[in-house]
Amino acid sequence: MSLLIQLKDEMKIAMRAKDKLRLGVIRMALSAVKQAEIDHDTEATDDNIIAILTKMVKQRKESIKMFNEGGREELAEKEAAEVVALEFFMPQPLSAEEINELISKAITESGAASMADMGKVMAVLKPLMQGKADMGAVSGQVRTSLQGL
Repeated sequence: MSLLIQLKDEMKIAMRAKDKLRLGVIRMALSAVKQAEIDHDTEATDDNIIAILTKMVKQRKESIKMFNEGGREELAEKEAAEVVALEFFMPQPLSAEEINELISKAITESGAASMADMGKVMAVLKPLMQGKADMGAVSGQVRTSLQGL
């Protein structure tokens, strides 16, 4: 089933259950998908939707950090609940071993020999890991691996 259809079906379920938080999050996600379709004049694909959801999760995690630093725990809890609702639609995260294996393969495939080749490695990894791993952490692992060459 397409992710767009899944989002729409879950929106109906949230409406019936009167789950206002989940319904609001799903509506925001569908709105962001629709806006991306209009901006880029294309149909939404699962990869595009995952990229949008990943961005939304990242924004909320940053908000959680800021709210906690500002002593606004109630807002941080709301954002955390939104993250959980969004992550429901995301693919299963990769394990540490799978990430290390993909990094090793990407370094070999791209023929990377130094830090100057980091962009090549990340270009190979991004489509494989989008929505399945924290790309910031992956970038750090790639940097460490390339420095060891």
